[in-house]
Amino acid sequence: MLTRPTHDVVVIGAGVVGAACAFYAARAGLSVAVVDRGPVAGGTTGAGEGNLLLSDKAPGPELELAQLSAVLWRELAEELGPRFEYEPKGGLVVAAAPAGQQALREFAATQRAVGVIAEEVAGEALREFEPHLAEGLAGGFHYPEDSQVQPALAAAHLLRAATGAGAGLHLGERVTGIELGPDGAVRAVRTERRTLAAGAVINAGGTWGGEIAAMAGVGLPVLPRRGFVLVTEPLPRVVRHKVYAADYVADVASGSAALQSSAVVEGTPSGTVLIGATRERVGFDRTVSTAALGRLARQAAALFPFLTDVKVLRAYRGFRPYLPDHLPAIGADPRVPGLVHACGHEGAGIGLAPATGLLIAEQLTGRRLTGAEPVDLAPFSPDRFTD
Repeated sequence: MLTRPTHDVVVIGAGVVGAACAFYAARAGLSVAVVDRGPVAGGTTGAGEGNLLLSDKAPGPELELAQLSAVLWRELAEELGPRFEYEPKGGLVVAAAPAGQQALREFAATQRAVGVIAEEVAGEALREFEPHLAEGLAGGFHYPEDSQVQPALAAAHLLRAATGAGAGLHLGERVTGIELGPDGAVRAVRTERRTLAAGAVINAGGTWGGEIAAMAGVGLPVLPRRGFVLVTEPLPRVVRHKVYAADYVADVASGSAALQSSAVVEGTPSGTVLIGATRERVGFDRTVSTAALGRLARQAAALFPFLTDVKVLRAYRGFRPYLPDHLPAIGADPRVPGLVHACGHEGAGIGLAPATGLLIAEQLTGRRLTGAEPVDLAPFSPDRFTD
């Protein structure tokens, strides 16, 4: 697939997915350049909570990708050290009523069948995991494989390792076009300042992945899905796990454009508590929604009553790159030789980034780069939306 122009690969996007693509491609011996119109993690990555979740995914292609990524994140944490705040804290999913607990039980059974560790917790035992949880909850499930990173730091250190392996980094440069040769194959990426000749171009443009695809003459229906996160004042470490309500799983899987929210509460090493997450399709409207923030605050206080008296320091928002079937586009685009996609991960991009980068590097080089169980990229094919 690759030629030997100035670069083997140009990665468009310096978020965590683009950083992972650059990291694994450079480690595989490819000549890599990364270009982004803004800073590192200036888009969706910088507005993320850093979730690395298995607990919210039903058996299928996305869960397989997440399971591979969970292995790779552990390897990256061992290699790169504690610099991006990797925390294997585990997740706790809770249900308010017996019907919700039964739904969690059935969901967990399907996950266990494909190797996910999911441990049922009776209602009276929940406070052994989280002493400050509300009383009277029906029960929940503990997912010890769920973990957390600081997403902007993760992207920065992956890119630092990539540049250490020879990758070039061009920040603050907007991509203005993708050049194709007479054979219709990718030839170069143009920015406001330069032309980067390339044998392959990786579209890691996140929410703008559809615009990047259009520059190469193909369609990819990436849409923005806005979300808000609340950040509290620093506290002692009072929330031990990533804790969320059972209806979060349904919100993730929903295709509704309307406002949806379900509490996801977690502590951070700095002491702040992060409270997410909302979802709504409103284009790139950055208006602060008091309705969304108020709903998040009430739902979080219902899970952890002590939060009623805690100050919120700020709220931030971002846009998740949403594709209609909730699966990212990963891999070579058969419509344009040399065009490779790594976008559309919605709210799971941070968790799925390492597997995405590794699988693309394997596809580009034509060789296996890990001993882990391979993941079939066919369900993520970028041309599946052609019709």
